[in-house]
Amino acid sequence: MSKRSPLLTALPLLLVIAVVAFLAIGLTLNPREVPSPLIGKPVPDFELPPIAGRENPGLAHLDLKGEVSLVNVFASWCTACRYEHPLLMRLKRNGTIPVHGINYKDKPGDASAWLAELGDPYTRIGADRDGRISIDWGVYGVPETFLIDQQGRIAYKQIGELTIEAWEQKLWPLVQKLRAQKKEPRPQ
Repeated sequence: MSKRSPLLTALPLLLVIAVVAFLAIGLTLNPREVPSPLIGKPVPDFELPPIAGRENPGLAHLDLKGEVSLVNVFASWCTACRYEHPLLMRLKRNGTIPVHGINYKDKPGDASAWLAELGDPYTRIGADRDGRISIDWGVYGVPETFLIDQQGRIAYKQIGELTIEAWEQKLWPLVQKLRAQKKEPRPQ
């Protein structure tokens, strides 16, 4: 009989331990916090037309400079968008931060009807009918919300529904930090 090396005997056990450790670490990660390669970079160059029935000129990258703001990617057919909508309305009502919208792959008129029913929290909205601009932003699905700094750079990306917890614990402190950097006036 040949004698096996102790390392060769322990190799299967070491592999199982490594796989279990890798899986255990993966289970502790939050799937809503997918790192975006766009953080710290300027928003993509884009120009979107307004949604049907909306009088503003739509939304373009140049509209996102000069103040800290949010860009919310939404659709009328999105259930999670409906859940986050009251928070967006509260932000508008309180004058907390400008919220701009990118309407993702909606039929013309559906977004207008949805906003007529639920209220319109958006300062400007662009219609991304084919989804190409959202792809440039790195959108995985709706809703997604981006925090934009005064220079038009992406400071944070929230994947999924924007909750009060995410707003209070992550976004609002970051908004305050960004505003302090440029001494932007804060709403009362």
